[in-house]
Amino acid sequence: MINLNGQLVEATQANPGANNRGLQFGDAVFETMRYSGGKLFFWEDHYFRLMAGMRIMRMEIPMNFTPEALLEQIQQTVAAQDEAKAYRVRFTVWRGAGGYYTPTSKEVGYQIEVTGLDQPFYILDETAYEVELFKDHYVQSGLLSTIKSNNKAINVLGSIYAQENDYHNCLLLNEKKSVVEALNGNLFLLKGYKIKTPPLSEGCLNGIMRKQIIAIIGSMPDYVLEEAPISPFELQKADEMFVTNTIQGIRSVSKYRKKEYGNQLAKDLIGKLNARARLG
Repeated sequence: MINLNGQLVEATQANPGANNRGLQFGDAVFETMRYSGGKLFFWEDHYFRLMAGMRIMRMEIPMNFTPEALLEQIQQTVAAQDEAKAYRVRFTVWRGAGGYYTPTSKEVGYQIEVTGLDQPFYILDETAYEVELFKDHYVQSGLLSTIKSNNKAINVLGSIYAQENDYHNCLLLNEKKSVVEALNGNLFLLKGYKIKTPPLSEGCLNGIMRKQIIAIIGSMPDYVLEEAPISPFELQKADEMFVTNTIQGIRSVSKYRKKEYGNQLAKDLIGKLNARARLG
């Protein structure tokens, strides 16, 4: 079942409309969330990021888009699904119909999609995971790149490149040739006791999991976190590299070109992340 503007409908019957601006112009924002044990992980952070994304996109936020009302809609949609250990929730909001580029309606529509997951909490996958740079197109540093909009052409093309060349993921560059993020999440590097991740000003996604990992690292006295641009040359000097996102949590990278990485920090973080998800 899919929730379309507050109504539960069969997925095959869901019709957002022929003039849907999300489909026509990429005029939409979304949140991807993890739901487990009757709880939506980090809901407050997701809610405020969704509101911020709508404001940046100059969407008018309806009065009924309160945290309580949207959470209730998500819970109703989850309850209508087949039973699973956990769920992936995607909440998409698009602007009302309009002309070529100029909308004629201030209203917004939304859709909630839910799919089952196999694991109730985050686990660290330790299988091989090789990455490469994707250099055909660049992420533009700036505010628009930090929000979860459905303008994902670079990510799609990078995914196809990875698939065609037998990589598990690719790392994206901005116009300054700095490493920004992976195709599906934020990037962290460990060198000695220093952990580095690109700042939002580089154009990386303002990730919810990025925020959680930064907070966790801040409570670990053996490490120092630095938000600073990452050069491609730094990748082969790092001791550890991992990608973070809301669904997987943490995914260790095992290889980049001739460099192979460990995953001890990721192991330490995953337990702390699960504790934070249960309590947060």
